[in-house]
Amino acid sequence: MVPLLSEMIWMFFCRFCPKCFVRNCLRILEERNFWRPGVGKTTVIREIARVLADELRKRVVIVDTSNEIGGDGDVPHPAIGGARRMQVPDPSMQHKVMVEAVENHMPEVVIVDEIGTEAEAHACRTIAERGVMLVGTAHGQMLENIIKNPTLCDLVGGIQTVTLGDDEARARGTKKSVLERKAPPTFPLLIEIRERRCWIAHQTDKSVDCLLQGRRPMVENKR
Repeated sequence: MVPLLSEMIWMFFCRFCPKCFVRNCLRILEERNFWRPGVGKTTVIREIARVLADELRKRVVIVDTSNEIGGDGDVPHPAIGGARRMQVPDPSMQHKVMVEAVENHMPEVVIVDEIGTEAEAHACRTIAERGVMLVGTAHGQMLENIIKNPTLCDLVGGIQTVTLGDDEARARGTKKSVLERKAPPTFPLLIEIRERRCWIAHQTDKSVDCLLQGRRPMVENKR
């Protein structure tokens, strides 16, 4: 798996110049996006795919479950450039197609839209552990919603209850039973898009740890 970033990268979405956003996105090696419906994520995903495939000459595979990214015709939408599209015959098979894309097509980048099941979250971790760049999206209001979602929380490292010793609990000023992150997050960077022009970038491990400790995370906020 690619090492975690040592610094936060902030990104922004320019509606009339998506290439500016994409080039900033591609400064990182792995990315995770959580956003509400209707904020332009599909447009951004298409442009990320095109720039990676056509300008950076990466082998890009899009796992297109709903045909929303590449269109539903036999010929993929030209907006994705030279990226390869893998259509999913049934939504319940999305996680299998994600793993198949890595095993059979030798991609450098896998792009998947709307991760929503535990099997898909597990497939994401499997892909990341194989050293393949992964770009994905999931619906959610805020990072806190993902932490509390038992289906998707593994994407940010998973949550477990830990019992502290008396001295440790006293030093932290907490109860003896606390919530902690269980493992490194699948995606080291998370972009939370609250509105079209309000983007919040998290370094995932640090933000999750802060929230579990009842503190506000330090983030990059771009309006």
